[in-house]
Amino acid sequence: MLKATPVPEARNGADTRERIFDAAEALFLEHGFDGTSMRMVTARAGANLAAVNYHFGGKDGLFREMLARRLDPLHEARLALLGERRRGARGRSLGCEEVLAAMFIPALALARDPARGGRDFLRLLGRAYVDPSPVLREFLSARYAPTIETFKEAFAAALPGIPRRELAWRLHFMLGALAYTLAGADAWRLIAALDPPPCPSAPPAAGARDTEDDERLLARLAPFLIAGLRAPLPDLGAPAAAPAAQRTRAGTA
Repeated sequence: MLKATPVPEARNGADTRERIFDAAEALFLEHGFDGTSMRMVTARAGANLAAVNYHFGGKDGLFREMLARRLDPLHEARLALLGERRRGARGRSLGCEEVLAAMFIPALALARDPARGGRDFLRLLGRAYVDPSPVLREFLSARYAPTIETFKEAFAAALPGIPRRELAWRLHFMLGALAYTLAGADAWRLIAALDPPPCPSAPPAAGARDTEDDERLLARLAPFLIAGLRAPLPDLGAPAAAPAAQRTRAGTA
């Protein structure tokens, strides 16, 4: 009697990891970190809890690796494009538009690649940065701190009149608004509405068209974002003195 040829263990393990990754990613987009249980992941992946624990050490490890497999290439591409633009600048500081391009064009490019997330990539990116889980927040801030600091320095050089603390707040507001927008289900519909494609008589090749669309989208998006970064500094003034009655009560407490 002939015996079935066994599938190599390494291949079985890789297939299981991918199924678990895909299941966790889909459930995270729908329910967030806290709303996704390991029972939901294993049911969707057709795996058992022991497999999740074996490959990832539990839920926290699974979600860290799930995000890293998507976000690591993004941060590498961002740093590469920023470096390329700096070399092209030949010693001058980059403008805000150039720094923004290095941030957003790689995200759009990855979102067009089905092998690296496809259209759900933008949603994953947005969801990751608005999810309230301390586990994910600590992971993202620690893992991508060098990239974040590099871009902060680039924006600081482009906006020398903005104090560092104020600039940090403005970048926080800008990225938070974008993350919230992308985390919704209609990210691509919003982009299409913001930047509808032209109807040329002889359309360019797909790759050239993608690059052209990214640049056109950025040209429309950048003025809005840069207006916030360059807004006049707020006159916060000195802290207001407490009313006399309140000071009296505080003194007798």
